[in-house]
Amino acid sequence: MSIERQLKEQLAENREIVEALMADGSEPTAEYTIEHHFSAQNFERLEKAAVEAFKLGFEVNDAEEMELDDGSVIFCFDAIAYHKLEVPLLDKACEQLIALAVKQKVDYDGWGTYFVGDIDDEDDQYDEDSAQMH
Repeated sequence: MSIERQLKEQLAENREIVEALMADGSEPTAEYTIEHHFSAQNFERLEKAAVEAFKLGFEVNDAEEMELDDGSVIFCFDAIAYHKLEVPLLDKACEQLIALAVKQKVDYDGWGTYFVGDIDDEDDQYDEDSAQMH
């Protein structure tokens, strides 16, 4: 897929995710943890992408190894940002990170975050393990 097409699809998805979260009642003024996902079969390339993401100001978690259904192995990490769920901020980050992924020949697999707002729980405690990431 061309970088232009990937970026166009991601920018449209940014709007869909934000609209869905707001429609579900997520807090519009809250600070969100935004996790941008990267993966690659080549660990060295992924490591270079992580360094570049860090230089862009993202928090970078440790790479993990995952075995896919077909038995092949990939490596992945998240580049994390903390900010309001605003489309212009997400668009800018996606533009930077997709360009980074293309340059380093790794996959940018989109981003996710968690609903922020009132949780209707029996004991009113937030359980991140059972929360749904968008």
